Amino acid sequence: MSGQGTDAVAAKAVAAGAAVSTPEAAGAVGVKRRRGAGGRGSLGPVGLVLAGGLSVQFGGALAVTLMPKAGALGVVSIRLAVAALVMMVVCRPSLRGYTRADWGTVLAFGTAMGGMNALFYQSVDRIPLGPAVTLEVLGPLALSVLASRRLINVLWALLALAGVFLLGGSGFGGLDLAGVAFALGAGACWAAYILFSAGTGRRFPQADGLALALVVAAVLVLPFGVADAGAALLDPVTLALGAGVALLSSVLPYTLELIALRRLPASTFAVMMSLEPAIASLAGFLILSQALTTVQAVAIALVIGASFGAVRTQVGRRPKGAEGEPVASGGG
Repeated sequence: MSGQGTDAVAAKAVAAGAAVSTPEAAGAVGVKRRRGAGGRGSLGPVGLVLAGGLSVQFGGALAVTLMPKAGALGVVSIRLAVAALVMMVVCRPSLRGYTRADWGTVLAFGTAMGGMNALFYQSVDRIPLGPAVTLEVLGPLALSVLASRRLINVLWALLALAGVFLLGGSGFGGLDLAGVAFALGAGACWAAYILFSAGTGRRFPQADGLALALVVAAVLVLPFGVADAGAALLDPVTLALGAGVALLSSVLPYTLELIALRRLPASTFAVMMSLEPAIASLAGFLILSQALTTVQAVAIALVIGASFGAVRTQVGRRPKGAEGEPVASGGG
């Protein structure tokens, strides 16, 4: 994929989107009017989330092929450093005019992002991609249950959780325990990423906060990557592949998710993240030759059904009051 082409897509997406809002902020300011959205409600953000999921999982599969050259921490260091550089060039964020609370939020966002990436790459260095993502997605699923105030969203989350466990049921027993622990830790960081992503987008214009958070994540992880990979980080082929991973797994999906969170409640977004094991399994099959069993296929169907059920529940809601009320308002 052309780096310039992907940067242009990211730049246009950033220009088209405004700040991310929490569900409460969306309810207060009216993020999107129905007429402006073409009457499609949350279908636009849904497409952005799905595109981001495809990009990040295929980028993850590419990263697995790169790990023998640079190690897990070396790959994630290249990914975050390149992504931070691209986003800083595209966004050129201002460093003035922000409060201590603003900087605290972006630091927390960057820390969650760095931890999510580092722990996940340590996991897929030890266990297959599908089970790793299956375990990681438990973090967003837990968030969807805690954040939702509607029983139906809890039920969708539980259905997705059943699919997640079914997807990994045939292989978790023989997995490396350290890899399992790393995946679960990545899931906890993923839940924090969802929350701090919304807060950062609310405090910083467009994707400026994302660019700054990527710098924080890269600075935190880079020393470990240098210690792990050493001179391998300077190999031109490794750098080129790492840049591709950065664009697929960081720049494009993070930007799309920031824009999507403007109009989707955190609970709905989190349940949609349960699609990640299915996408990861597809990427593993196409790139890493990891075939699916019948049980895994049934599990994927459950996960997809739960995710689309949550989306249809959200889209089916009608805004109350005068025109201009947000289509996606309120948590759950």
